[in-house]
Amino acid sequence: MTTSPSSLRRSESSRRATLEAALELCTEKGYGRVTVEAIAARAGVSKKTIYRWWPSKSAVLLEAFTEALVMATPFADTGDIARDLRTHVTGAVRVLSVPPFGPAYAGILSELHHDDALAETVRTQLIEPRFEAAVGRLRAAQEQGQIPPGADLRLAVEMLYGPVYYRHVLRKPMQDAETVSALVEHVLRSLGAAER
Repeated sequence: MTTSPSSLRRSESSRRATLEAALELCTEKGYGRVTVEAIAARAGVSKKTIYRWWPSKSAVLLEAFTEALVMATPFADTGDIARDLRTHVTGAVRVLSVPPFGPAYAGILSELHHDDALAETVRTQLIEPRFEAAVGRLRAAQEQGQIPPGADLRLAVEMLYGPVYYRHVLRKPMQDAETVSALVEHVLRSLGAAER
């Protein structure tokens, strides 16, 4: 059976409405008080529609968060790895610093310990793709001679993201521009990158 273009538009419209409703409710009520019923009512869709696309409220919020994070954290290649990493990390800090995305992601992380399926989804749909993209950007810099051969690029990515998520999870003040710059410089120095 062929799906008509109008039904595809309605599906995308319902998907967007669901994601926006989930984020709005997370901001207004806090992650713990958001329910699939409330999301459905706010979005003007049925619970059945939501459960057809997502297994839980966490999955809805994860998709909304992932879209925002990907948009805000490009892996640009301007030829200057330090500048590109600063831009990338600043984007991540910005998303994690403000409602609805920061609280939504904190809520998702709190569920990981109780929901193995969600933990797997976070790992395969968010963490691993972003991690591999970051390694790829560092590898490109390595090929351009900005990072020495043999540098541990995977460890460098963990060093880059670790402080950002540490502050987010513990609700410490997020990094400002100066701290992001210092973090990037430290990571590149640890790789033996040439001073720029």
